[in-house]
Amino acid sequence: MYGTKLSTRVQNREATADFRGTVTHVSRSLSSEQSARLGPVLVRLALAIPMVVSGVGKVLGAGPKAMGITGFAGFLASLGIPLPTVVAWGVGLLELVGGVLLIVGLFVRVTGALLAVNMLVATVLVHLPSGYPTSDGGVELTLTLCLLGLSLLASGPGTLSLERTFFGDELLASTGRESTRAD
Repeated sequence: MYGTKLSTRVQNREATADFRGTVTHVSRSLSSEQSARLGPVLVRLALAIPMVVSGVGKVLGAGPKAMGITGFAGFLASLGIPLPTVVAWGVGLLELVGGVLLIVGLFVRVTGALLAVNMLVATVLVHLPSGYPTSDGGVELTLTLCLLGLSLLASGPGTLSLERTFFGDELLASTGRESTRAD
């Protein structure tokens, strides 16, 4: 019995050491430059997934956030938003198409900026009166999504994107960035 416990402890230590060695090897094999280019890919997914789910709910009236355009327009009208049906279509399509664009990595900076504005408006108009926690309808989630959009505006698409695959660089990249690259 004691020998079995000792054997199990030794195996656990070996497995832990092996895991640590693997993590160390992976982290050493990724340079800080490679890590910096992969980071935006994860940020894109973190923003894109909830946007696609919300967009599908608004535009198609399906999924866990199914509201449909009519329901969402009614909600916007209750907030006093002018032209609620037009705004509902704009927001729904922005979330759905914007989320898909982020997943594939096209027009990432522009999409990130538009989604950040969208989430800022949602934060101020809808969630701010409820405080911070998401569980109470507060700003926690929408503020985080807004900051993710701003992060993409600052960083661009990262390495795994259609922009870089098909065009070799970002679409709509600033000319200032290109001129410093030539130096």
